[in-house]
Amino acid sequence: MHNPSNPKSLARTSKILPEQSIMVAPSNSSAVAVYCAASLGKQNAFQLAALSLGHALAEAKRPLVYGGGNMGLMGIVSGAVIEEGGQVTGIIPYAIQAAGGEKDKGNGVVKTESVAGVLNEDRRRHIETIVVDSMHERKIEMAKRAGAFVGLPGGYGTFEEILEVIAWNQINIHNKPVILLNVLSYYSPLRDLIRNGVREGFIQPHNEKLCVFVDGPKDHKDHESFNWGQAAIDAIAAWQYDQIRSLPFHWTKDTDTSAKPNGKPDIKDMSGMFGGLYGLSWTNAWLKRVWHACFRSC
Repeated sequence: MHNPSNPKSLARTSKILPEQSIMVAPSNSSAVAVYCAASLGKQNAFQLAALSLGHALAEAKRPLVYGGGNMGLMGIVSGAVIEEGGQVTGIIPYAIQAAGGEKDKGNGVVKTESVAGVLNEDRRRHIETIVVDSMHERKIEMAKRAGAFVGLPGGYGTFEEILEVIAWNQINIHNKPVILLNVLSYYSPLRDLIRNGVREGFIQPHNEKLCVFVDGPKDHKDHESFNWGQAAIDAIAAWQYDQIRSLPFHWTKDTDTSAKPNGKPDIKDMSGMFGGLYGLSWTNAWLKRVWHACFRSC
C-alpha cells in the first residue's frame, strides 16, 4: 500500500509506461456533446450553423447531449435535432433551472423563420432533461455520455467547457474528438492563443491537434449557407484516435474515466488521484457530508 510520506513507496508503486501503451481507448458512444451559447448572437451565420449542426446530428443518428437550455444557440441546436426526429438529452443544474433558465446576454434577435420554428416551446417536451446539483456535475454528466464534442460560438462558459475537454485529451482522461466550428472566424483567436502557447513552450507542438478547427469557406459571405453540420460529422469521423499522444497518466486501467457508470466508484479499480473524474466526484460528496456534519455540531 502506498504511503504518501515515504518516497520509496511511491517509487515502488508508480510505473511510468510508454505513452502509447497507456493511451486511453476511444469511446464507443455515438452521442455528441455540443457546447454553445444560451444567447443568439448578432450574426445570422451563428444561428444557421446551430441549425445545420442539429439537423446533421439527427440525420447521422447521433444523439445530442447539451446544457439543457431553451434559449439561444442551445435552443436552436436542440430544437433542430428534435425537428428531424433525433434524440436529445439536456443536463442542467438545479440553480439554473429554478431561476427559469439561462437568458440571452446580448438581446439577440431570431433572424429567420426556420430558426424561429425550432425554438418553438412545444418541442421541449421531447427532450430528456437531467437535473444535477452543480456546474461540475453537469460537465461530468455531459462528458461521460458523449463520444465527441463540438463547439459552436459562445461565451465564458463555452470557452471553459471546450478547453477542459481538450485538457482531458492531453492528460489521458479520454480520447475523444473536439471539433470547433469556426463560423465567421469566431474561434480564430483561440487557435492563435494555442499556437502562441506552442511557440512559448507551454504546449507541446503535437498537442495543437487535440482540437480540430473547421473553418468553412474562405469567403464569410458563404458561411450562412455552408453545411456546418456535415462538416462537423466528417471531422468527428476523421479523428485519428491512434495519433493522440497523451501525458503518461494512468487513471483507471486505461479506461475512459469520463464514461465511468453512475454509482459509487470501485476503490479497488482505481489508481492515481482517486480514479480521475469519478473519484473526484466521490471525494467531493464525502467532503460535503463532512462539512454538513461539522456545521450541525458547531
